[in-house]
Amino acid sequence: MTPQPPSPELTLAEVEALARAAHAGQTDKAGRPYAEHLAAVADGVRARGGSAEQQAAAWLHDAVEDDALSRAWLDRAALPQSVKDMVLAVTKRPGEPVEEYAARILATPGALLVKEADLAHNADPARLAVLDAPTRDRLSAKYAYVRSLLGLANPPSWQQTPSRDG
Repeated sequence: MTPQPPSPELTLAEVEALARAAHAGQTDKAGRPYAEHLAAVADGVRARGGSAEQQAAAWLHDAVEDDALSRAWLDRAALPQSVKDMVLAVTKRPGEPVEEYAARILATPGALLVKEADLAHNADPARLAVLDAPTRDRLSAKYAYVRSLLGLANPPSWQQTPSRDG
């Protein structure tokens, strides 16, 4: 029996389409289509000079954690190992201390940029403004703590606090 050649790796456009399909029907805490968050994180990675592999990981960054795609799917996917490693690095595990999570991100090449873009979008004042005050405050503190563990500067205070004017 002749071995089969390896399947070609998924293109970035194919990864985007897969991520959009996997998260179809899901919404974020503000009720927005979840794919908007994925696109914002991928755009954030690109804008920060991230590679195509980092952009692919950005599209998939919540897929395993949210059970949109299984770990088995990721293991079998026609993706570079570095993409799989980044996705798994930013996948929070149930009951995992945030300090261990941050250490794994820091230890995985390329993952920090993906998480930085994720945190930037999660902490966007426009996204936080639509949440109730206790949720907004809890999430803002959580994101700031994770940023500190990762050695990322927090955005200026004017970017952290949603305007009460509108």
